[in-house]
Amino acid sequence: MSDTLIPVTVLTGYLGAGKTTLLNRILTENHGKKYAVIINEFGELGVDNDLVVDSDEEVFEMNNGCICCTVRGDLIRIVGGLMKRAQKFDGIIVETTGLANPAPVAQTFFVDEDVKAKTRLDAIVTVVDAKHFLTRLEDSPEAADQVAFADVVVLNKLDLVTPAELDAVKTRIRAINRYAEIHEATRGDVPITKLLGLAAFDLNRVLETVPDFLEEDSHTHNEHLTSISLSTTAPLSAEKFNAWISHILQTQGADILRTKGILSYAGEDRRFAFQAVHMIADGDFVAPWKPTEPRTSRIVFIGRDLNRPQLRRGFESCVA
Repeated sequence: MSDTLIPVTVLTGYLGAGKTTLLNRILTENHGKKYAVIINEFGELGVDNDLVVDSDEEVFEMNNGCICCTVRGDLIRIVGGLMKRAQKFDGIIVETTGLANPAPVAQTFFVDEDVKAKTRLDAIVTVVDAKHFLTRLEDSPEAADQVAFADVVVLNKLDLVTPAELDAVKTRIRAINRYAEIHEATRGDVPITKLLGLAAFDLNRVLETVPDFLEEDSHTHNEHLTSISLSTTAPLSAEKFNAWISHILQTQGADILRTKGILSYAGEDRRFAFQAVHMIADGDFVAPWKPTEPRTSRIVFIGRDLNRPQLRRGFESCVA
């Protein structure tokens, strides 16, 4: 029976841990299989969809809500639609927002009869930021939840920590979840065979640890965390943007958990993908803008006590 069910991998991990980088590796690796990808975002403007590489996979985006709260109905609807043409897919990958507790996501594949009849939860893969994980445990219960339900932990960003710091993180992970396989990585460089097609999710084991797993969840998120999304159709100056964002991250980076954006620079036909976790920033040019689409720059900040008017004025001052 299980051989006829479509395997579903839930890819989770806290904001900025490296989920999208890992997802891009999966989609570009030469594995000869086809996956449907469902992406969820926290915020009113979608950015993650543009951060995922162009590929033959089909990407479905859900935003304006946590996948474990308001959009579970959307998840059921999208999976149900995929099942009507299931022969086209070798598997489904669900990338959750960095603020998601994976338990309600996993519940979906057991409590909805239509979904349950055609899919099976293959594994919950949790990406952990080795640099910031211990800090996240102190202020974000979701970080511990994501590890607790993991079948596989990708311990990412090893290049940013010392051996002693790495040992401390692994010790905490093992204290939360002694069953999960841990794979160390720098930029999500884990073999695909260690992530997909594992048949690793064991409902009985989960029920032993969390007896109320299949009951309705009514969790809430940190009320101080907010998402601010900004956009402009005017081309940006790379120099102005770099100066502004560097100042913002240096002065407010402790409160900004995650920054990500797709930017249109003046005189440049390619999109610029910008990402940051606290004060650590990265960016590069990606796919060119399509001739028919508006070149809209979008940036999303997720953090504590963010000042929307101040951020909006700063972003608009970057116009070329």
